[in-house]
Amino acid sequence: MSTDYSRALGARLRAIRNQQGLSLQGVEDKSHGRWKAVVVGSYERGDRAVTVQRLSELAVFYGVPVSELLPDPRPSSAVTTSTKIVLNLESLGSLPADEAGPLARYASTIQAQRHDYNGKVLSIRTEDLKSLAIIYDMSPDELTTRLIEWGVLSPGMEGIVSTGGDDLLEDDELDPNWERRRAPR
Repeated sequence: MSTDYSRALGARLRAIRNQQGLSLQGVEDKSHGRWKAVVVGSYERGDRAVTVQRLSELAVFYGVPVSELLPDPRPSSAVTTSTKIVLNLESLGSLPADEAGPLARYASTIQAQRHDYNGKVLSIRTEDLKSLAIIYDMSPDELTTRLIEWGVLSPGMEGIVSTGGDDLLEDDELDPNWERRRAPR
């Protein structure tokens, strides 16, 4: 197995484990020692090759299809290009907490993870917007419309989620005057 593929596989294994809120020791404890923390950690780092049989068993343990553990087969350059959506944090800060609370908490968490506290704008991925739509119990398109109405998102972003495109949104594609023309709250 190539080093790049081993690392990509390891990253998927780590992501699934993290999604389930498990530490390496937590995996060992939950599996009653079947999966040793040191072994799972070496799979995740790509230091140790995992057999198809063991990968299948790990998928059963995590309760996910084996395909979820496998890295994306596309070349790495295609994987790293995802649409960025730019949130206006100044507008977000002026919204009532009962409306924008979940979005504000989500943005705050991303800022903390990135150590990015410029306070003006925050780029998020399309996948982040899809997650937020689940939190708000609406479709990504409905949430996009709501964010535009709130003045948090630039007009013209409506088709980004529904197109599913992998092209990057260039800064010059943003309308520099969008904040002045946003819909009233």
